[in-house]
Amino acid sequence: MKLFLIAGEASGDLHGSNLIKALKRQDTTIDLRFWGGDLMEKAANIPPEKHYKALAFMGFVEVIMNLGRIVQNFKKCKKDILNFQPDGLVLIDYPGFNLRMAKWANSEGIKVYYYISPKVWAWKESRVHKINKYVDTLFTIFPFETEFFKKYDIEVEYVGNPLVDAIAEFRGLRVLLEPYYLNHNIQEKNVPFEKPIVAILPGSRRQEVRTKLPVMLEAAGKFPDYQFVIAGAPSLEEDFYAPFIQGYDAKILFGKTYEILEAAEAALVTSGTATLETALFGVPQVVCYIASPISYKIAKRLIKIKYISLVNLIFDREVVRELIQDECNVVQVAKELSFVLKGGKKREQQYQDCATLIEMLGNGSASEKVALHIIKQMEDNKI
Repeated sequence: MKLFLIAGEASGDLHGSNLIKALKRQDTTIDLRFWGGDLMEKAANIPPEKHYKALAFMGFVEVIMNLGRIVQNFKKCKKDILNFQPDGLVLIDYPGFNLRMAKWANSEGIKVYYYISPKVWAWKESRVHKINKYVDTLFTIFPFETEFFKKYDIEVEYVGNPLVDAIAEFRGLRVLLEPYYLNHNIQEKNVPFEKPIVAILPGSRRQEVRTKLPVMLEAAGKFPDYQFVIAGAPSLEEDFYAPFIQGYDAKILFGKTYEILEAAEAALVTSGTATLETALFGVPQVVCYIASPISYKIAKRLIKIKYISLVNLIFDREVVRELIQDECNVVQVAKELSFVLKGGKKREQQYQDCATLIEMLGNGSASEKVALHIIKQMEDNKI
């Protein structure tokens, strides 16, 4: 049995890696190829055909500027899939690229499975018709998604949220950390931080880091009693961060996001998957978002949801404060951060909401459910 997987960003790499582990547990003979990242490489024990860091383009303007590279990526991906001749294609989030691949794969007679469904409930609802036409099975990770897609008669499987699994696995394997002590690996080994930690998660794309990290760090400078620790994106180099960090009392760790969140008292987080991860660790947070002015104006016209963070979307109310565009400034970030630090007026309520969130997202095993479904369906098709 042969499967080809495509993940186009860091969160997809995480979910893809856990799915690969589950697939290999279900079928030790399964043959895999993929586009993804370091975590998928470690799980599969083979390198990606292409690394996701060459695929991450964010925003309308940025996509237009890189159209030539995007077209070349489509051509290469199709060639890699045809050379491998898989029994099925597993698409993980990344809808701008993956829905086009779904259409092409369907035309080639390749079974298409979509894990981490496109957020068509937020914008581009017309994409739902492509999903209905080109995707054989859609796996959803939020209860409200399942109800949305069922309205369109799409074959959908709700599997729970894979972040529950990823965090549970981390907590099962990690060495217990004393409060506020995190061993860092940048300069000196095994040197603990001596102040309470605030996590900074500025995103995984260059554009995100360039726009948000300077604001986050300047706000952080107003809290000298705390140690600020940046979760460095695996796809970016340490030298890329150096100009932003210069002059600030901040550390950066790569590949240690969960360790940082486990030790953190609060967090400044860019919108996206990281907001949900932070909440599942029970860490009070402030959400920061800045896009290019043109991209933001276009998005505001097209996107029809009330919130940008997954936490607020799940609750359908403001659980975490979202600072967007002009509101995402040093004064506002510092003010909202003070509210979620020890003694802050919003801290206790966020703790309570985090506990409720964990109950809402089920008991885990999402990767196992997806793997079992795919393997069973492919075996049934061969009978």
